[in-house]
Formats: sequence, structure tokens, C-alpha cells
Amino acid sequence: MNVLKQERPDGYKSLSVYQKSECIYDVTHYFVNNFLDRGKDRTVDQMLQAARSCKQNIVEGYSDAEGSTESEHKLSVIAKGSLEELKEDYRDYLRNNSLEIWGKDHPKYIAAQPLCRKHNDSAWYRRQIEGRNAEDICNIALIIVNQELAMLYGYIKYLNDKFLKEGGIKEQRYRIRSEWRKRNLGY
Repeated sequence: MNVLKQERPDGYKSLSVYQKSECIYDVTHYFVNNFLDRGKDRTVDQMLQAARSCKQNIVEGYSDAEGSTESEHKLSVIAKGSLEELKEDYRDYLRNNSLEIWGKDHPKYIAAQPLCRKHNDSAWYRRQIEGRNAEDICNIALIIVNQELAMLYGYIKYLNDKFLKEGGIKEQRYRIRSEWRKRNLGY
């Protein structure tokens, strides 16, 4: 039970789920700035906001966890929803521009998927996508979005299991206070 434990304010940066979300934001930022027309395409803002929302909700959820188990869970679910939206934007772009969506048997998917699983450093992704075409970048983005979704599903399951075992913050604080009162005040 860590209800009274103080975490580092930026401890979320050590979470793989956060690191991968930063990679997704950076890939999306590069993609929209290089392949979409900011003046004519509303999708630019939608994609950037979805990628940003995922990353920022992980940060806020982690930060709020000290005071609210419910907030951490809710914000993690919102991050997942933002990613689902972003995934559809990438798929729409590929489909509407007659570009290929790599299936699991596609040679580029087979090559990229394990590399993407291995790397959570946004600088690595920025180097990998520099100068690539829209199809490659969209498909790489889809790979890392799907990996992030799997991590978020796991993270949400972890939060649910933790809640079932330990209760929420209020329950944990009540238990600690009750135990202190028994030890120190005899009741």
C-alpha cells in the first residue's frame, strides 16, 4: 500500500506507456506537418490533439493518482479513446489516398513491428521516419499506436486489479488512519 508515498513529480516519464505515447505524438507531429495541408485540412488539428490527448492524459492520470484512483483510471481510459481516434485517422488517410495498409504478413510490417516494440525513444522514431513516404509513416504510426493500445489495456487492467485489492485512495487512507488510532490511541 503506497497511499502516503510521494512519487517524483515527473515519475511518469519512466513509464513505458508514457514513453510510447511521446513517440506517437512526435511521429504524428512530423506526419501532419509534412503530408497534410494545415490551411485546408481539419484533420491536422484532430490528429495532433488525439496524439497529445493520449500523452497528456497519461501524465495527468499519473499525477492525480496520489489523490484519486478514479481519476487515474478515467484519464487512462480517455487516453485509450484518443488513440483509437488517431488510429482511425491514419487508416482513413491510407484508404483515401489509395495507399496500402500493411497487414501482419507484409514484409515491412514484419521488419518494423519488432523494432517498434523494442524502442520507446522518440528521438529514435524521428530519425527513422525522416524522409520516408506517407505510406511508410502511417503504417509505422499504426504499429506503435496498436502497441500503445495494448499497453494501455494492460495498464487499465492493472489499475482495476489494484483497485480491487487495495481499494481507492479514501479507503486506503481510512485503513491507515484506523490502524494508527488502534496502535496509538487504543481504539
